Amino acid sequence: MPAAVAQATTPLVQISRELAARVDQLRFGPPVATVYDPLGYARAPHERYLERWGRGPKPCVLLGMNPGPYGMAQTGVPFGEVAAARDWLGVAAPVGKPPHEHPKRPVVGFSCLRSEVSGKRIWGWAQARFGTPERFFARFFVANYCPLVFMDAAGRNVTPDKLAPKERAALELACDEALRATMELLGVELVVGVGGYARKRCERALAGLGVRIGSIPHPSPANPAANRGWAEQAERALRELGVEL
Repeated sequence: MPAAVAQATTPLVQISRELAARVDQLRFGPPVATVYDPLGYARAPHERYLERWGRGPKPCVLLGMNPGPYGMAQTGVPFGEVAAARDWLGVAAPVGKPPHEHPKRPVVGFSCLRSEVSGKRIWGWAQARFGTPERFFARFFVANYCPLVFMDAAGRNVTPDKLAPKERAALELACDEALRATMELLGVELVVGVGGYARKRCERALAGLGVRIGSIPHPSPANPAANRGWAEQAERALRELGVEL
C-alpha cells in the first residue's frame, strides 16, 4: 500500500489512498460480519471521479455517511448510482471484487441492475438544476465521510453509528483526519452533511477550521420525508444556508 500511495497522481487521490490503507487495517466484530472497501476494489472509477471532478477550489461539499450497496459499493463513486456515474459523470471503469464477498451483496460494478435511490435523487437533482457536470462541480463536490460498507451475517446494512464504541472511535479518527485534509485541500467554505450523522462528524472533525457546516435531508427512501419531494426540501435547506441555486 505505501508504494501505491507514492504513485498518487493528485493530492486528493493521495488522501484517498492513505485513508484506504488506514481503514483496511481495522477489524470489526458483531453485528458486522462483512466489510467492503470500494477505495480498493473499485479504485479505478473512484480515482477517475476524484481526478476529473475533484480539482478545487470547491465552495460547497455535500458529504454523505458511507457507501450504499448499489451505489458507491458498485461504482466507487459517492452516491454512485450506475446510470448517473456512467452517463452523466463519465467515470465508468473496471471494478474488481472485495476479498470477502457476501453472497447476498455481490459486487458486479457497472453491470449492476439495481438503482441506488439516494444516488439517483442526488445526481438527478444536480443534473436537473445545473445541466452539465462542469457547471455543478464548479461550485460543488460530493464525498462520503466513511469509505466502508458494513453488513451483518444476513447481508443487511450496518451504519457506522451502530459499530461497537472502540471500533467506531478508531474508524472515526481515520475518517476525521481524511475529511479535514480534504476540506483544507479543496478550500471549502461550506460543508453540508447529507443527513444528521454526517453533519455531526463534520462539527467534530472540522472544528476550528473556519468552515461553515449545515445539513440537508438524507435522500434515502428509508427517510419518509425524502419520499415527499426530496429535491425541493434539499434546495430549501441549501437556500437557508445561503447557497444560491
